[in-house]
Amino acid sequence: MKQTFHTLILFLAASFSANAQRPPAISSPDVHPDHSITFRYFSRTAQQVMLNGEFLQAPVPLVKDTSGIWSVTVPPVQPDIYPYSFMVDSVSLADPNNTYIFANERFKRSIVDIPGDIPLVHSMQNVPHGAIHYRYYQSSTLGSTRQLLVYTPPGFKNTEKRKYPVLYLIHGGSDTEETWTKVGHANFIADNLIAQGKAVPMIIVMPYGNVRPKPMPDFTKDVINDIIPFIENNYPVVKKAASRAVAGFSVGGGQTLNIGLTNTDKFGYICSYAPYTATEEFKTNFTNWSPDAEKLNKAVKLFTISVGTEDFLYESVQKNMAMFKEKNIKVKPYIVDGGHTWMNCKKFLATSLQELFK
Repeated sequence: MKQTFHTLILFLAASFSANAQRPPAISSPDVHPDHSITFRYFSRTAQQVMLNGEFLQAPVPLVKDTSGIWSVTVPPVQPDIYPYSFMVDSVSLADPNNTYIFANERFKRSIVDIPGDIPLVHSMQNVPHGAIHYRYYQSSTLGSTRQLLVYTPPGFKNTEKRKYPVLYLIHGGSDTEETWTKVGHANFIADNLIAQGKAVPMIIVMPYGNVRPKPMPDFTKDVINDIIPFIENNYPVVKKAASRAVAGFSVGGGQTLNIGLTNTDKFGYICSYAPYTATEEFKTNFTNWSPDAEKLNKAVKLFTISVGTEDFLYESVQKNMAMFKEKNIKVKPYIVDGGHTWMNCKKFLATSLQELFK
């Protein structure tokens, strides 16, 4: 009996110690009806916690209470989806209380979604929804099995006689094949625009654009030699250039130009978003480029380049557009406010989807 009593005391002491060290349950972020947001972080030992976010002009400090909970409430934010992170004693961290994580290979950030009073084009709405499929294909170009995501529109059936156009949609540098859905909400944008009759039902293919340690130009070969055949062998799609589009952001925007403009027999639509073009592939393809402008303009039904006026690539994009125009290539510019952000990416994609395959 005495031994049992001692065992019980030890168990209670251990439980008390564990509970004493367990972090308190906190909620972060909390979006309020007026679109202000409260962020919280727990640490008894941190000396400083700062909030970084693309909705802020500069980082703001969190304040610690007596229990070790740091918090800050920022003023109302324009409804959208924004990345943010904490800087804890000079170490950048994602919000440990938020499961909504930015899909990226380099930095660790969380996501906060501020809904609009009127549903935004990227929001989940009460409309028929398509599906996201995680697929694996064998890349003969890269000598490996790789993953890509495929969006199929509402009501899609793989056995039906209907055939669909395809958009090949490429992520930015250090992003992944999941970024267009997890951050860009490409599937919801497509769902909403299709439901409104503003976009035609289409299949959207989101490949992984990072082929390292292989040379990065091999991604172009992978798209042409492996990804397109995989899609056309597994989905009911129209196998014509007029029913294929390629689009991408940043590094993916540069890849879009390389892929689309060197394969105009494959793509009738080319939409480049804030393209990063300081690459050997772009230099090789376009430094001494002498295209047959008349033939290219006839083959490509739509060629657009989009960028924000505060984008760090704005001047570069302007120079590239001038170069294309100088060669008599018809390029349609879309210039918006803002920087090199996924907030702008959603705008660019929403614009493109309403122009494709019409």
